[in-house]
Amino acid sequence: MPYHGNVTLFAVLTVLCSYLFGAIPAAAWVARLRGVDIRTVGSGNSGATNVQRALGNGPGLAVAIFDILKGALAVLAAYGLDLGLPVMAACGVAAVIGHNFSPFLRFRGGKGVATTFGAVAALLPVAGLAFFVLFMATVWLTRFVSAGSILASIAAAFTAFLVGPEWLGAVVTALAALLIWQHRDNVGRLTAGNERRFGQKV
Repeated sequence: MPYHGNVTLFAVLTVLCSYLFGAIPAAAWVARLRGVDIRTVGSGNSGATNVQRALGNGPGLAVAIFDILKGALAVLAAYGLDLGLPVMAACGVAAVIGHNFSPFLRFRGGKGVATTFGAVAALLPVAGLAFFVLFMATVWLTRFVSAGSILASIAAAFTAFLVGPEWLGAVVTALAALLIWQHRDNVGRLTAGNERRFGQKV
């Protein structure tokens, strides 16, 4: 049901709720249930890949799915409330920022790969498909999740400019830039040849 009250105020509150929803630290909480502080093992990153390395495929997959849903559901909630595409985009961005800079983890968090994918896929499914295909292909060929994430985000941004409104392409590009910045240490390790591969234990 669309909301017919003070739309501007409601849009702001929806974006804020998207940030808080995105900030739910699934990786940290799942790891805590197993007696592990995910911030002290492996890369110290509160994300699905580090959980997979530390705890195994099951917990890693569960965290990845939840993190994807954080981005997608934030966008779809704004859609269901008939708040318009700009607010939908703002909600997706807010969820990613919440994931990366969670107040529940003293404004630390993950690198935003899964949440970015969820948000982009909900905003522009073709760009989400480009993200997914290039991510899977790169990880399959190289076993580097970081390389797959970076290349996938660039593919999504390029696709968004091709098929969506220009401003939405700019939003997806900004998300890609944030994702790449979050992976700056990984880029250094890739260059140095000591980046961990997918499936490699901590």
